[in-house]
Amino acid sequence: MVRSTGLGVLAWLALTGLLAGLQQASPFDLVIVNGRIADGTGAPLRAASIGVRDGRIAAIGPAADGPARARFDAAGLVVAPGFIDVHTHADDVAEQPHADNFVRMGVTTIVAGNCGSSALDVAAALERIRFTAVSVNFATLIGHNTVRAAVMGRAERDATIGDLNDMKELVFRGMADGAVGFSTGLQYVPGVYARSSEIIELARVAANEGGLYATHMRNEGTALEEALAEAIRVATLLHMPLEISHLKVDSPRRWGASSAALDLIAEARRKGLAIQADQYAYTAGSSSLSIRFPAWALEGGSDAVRARLDDPAQWERVKTEMRSMLAERGFNDLAWATVATYRADPSLNGLDMAEVARRLIGRDTADAQLEAARTLMRGGGASMVYHFMREDDVERIMQDPFVSVASDAGVITFGSGSPHPRGYGNNARVLGTYVRDRGVLTLEDAIRRMTSLPARHFGFEDRGEIRVGAAADLVVFDADRVRDAATYDRPHAYAEGFALVAVNGVVVVRNGEHTGATPGSVLRRSRSAQR
Repeated sequence: MVRSTGLGVLAWLALTGLLAGLQQASPFDLVIVNGRIADGTGAPLRAASIGVRDGRIAAIGPAADGPARARFDAAGLVVAPGFIDVHTHADDVAEQPHADNFVRMGVTTIVAGNCGSSALDVAAALERIRFTAVSVNFATLIGHNTVRAAVMGRAERDATIGDLNDMKELVFRGMADGAVGFSTGLQYVPGVYARSSEIIELARVAANEGGLYATHMRNEGTALEEALAEAIRVATLLHMPLEISHLKVDSPRRWGASSAALDLIAEARRKGLAIQADQYAYTAGSSSLSIRFPAWALEGGSDAVRARLDDPAQWERVKTEMRSMLAERGFNDLAWATVATYRADPSLNGLDMAEVARRLIGRDTADAQLEAARTLMRGGGASMVYHFMREDDVERIMQDPFVSVASDAGVITFGSGSPHPRGYGNNARVLGTYVRDRGVLTLEDAIRRMTSLPARHFGFEDRGEIRVGAAADLVVFDADRVRDAATYDRPHAYAEGFALVAVNGVVVVRNGEHTGATPGSVLRRSRSAQR
């Protein structure tokens, strides 16, 4: 029996060795040679080859110099992990599964459900993405505004105990079905009507399921520090990771306040809170036109809003408050706002509000601009591009070591509307303008902010680094040529300088063109990152 057992062990060892040898001898699916690797950790560039097999990085260095079904020569190019964009509004990616504007600037993983807006039925949304097959990896948050609207509509009131219980059930269901955390959009209806206590109770459900809290705060300018303090209180009380969405200073009167905001974040980190932020690399933002109106005027559905705007007395009250809101922030009018998409009259797309006022009202005074805004709201509202930041705040925020790169963009239909150029060029702009041209960041650190930094915070443990065993999400680009071609005036232009983008080992972009491949996966937050 001993001899038999010993022979069995020897046979098993021999078989194992044979299988290992066969695996080593089998060709790689893809080998990238002659490139300079930026591994995502911030370590210096190094020359090495990468071998990919079965969607994973199987070898790095000499071990990757073997037979391969496909070989890509990356001489003179940088090889990085696929970029991870944790703040997108690409919830509808199943409708445009190639996600060209993302993958053509190196983004291989997106997180949707931000700013409080998400699919209500997370399970159905994720299943649709699996069934459709998309070009990017996809994860989602469960949104507070979506949950509140489902239970309470657009009512401006406190949640009852029954409301809270119903909302908590929806948050729990979203987390159980695969959401990676809970998001708020506290400048938008109906989230703007919620007290901190409501946010805490709902975020607690996500925390108990290992999720993080991502917040578009109540204020990003005139009361930036107070809004940030509220977000920190929520996450600290619940011992959950916190993501500050699109950190910025959006009011001229508060330009420079980024220093105070970053100090608050650093202090929270010193006290043990896992807090990070994300940022897009532009001095303009993009949001709805409705955000410029007082919250009380937006209660209820579109009919209720239109009725208030049509009532002379209520409209005068709205205008008075809008003037006050503008003055508080340091603006005299709305000329800093440009129409991105107005479905009722696309001819207005790309015009600033002074130009819109001249077109619709016949004059461009501050009052005429408010009247034009009223007309657009009565026509269903518009998405806007807002020029309201200053470059030194952008650069200061960018240099903080715990700020990642995120676009705040959705999947864009090429040629439709006049969207913010960040949706086409955000990552390329960081690499071209802020790394190569201005030296604000080193190349290795910029890539870290696009890869391992967000991957670890959001719990995507097998993404964000080039290492053996990691998912083969890879980007190859020319550091001397990479740039954002999209501009505010001509926003529909894909990023340049990207030679190859692979998702789960499958090439989706080759020499700047989409291959048609759709190898994206649905991602969940890893258990090891849950607390």
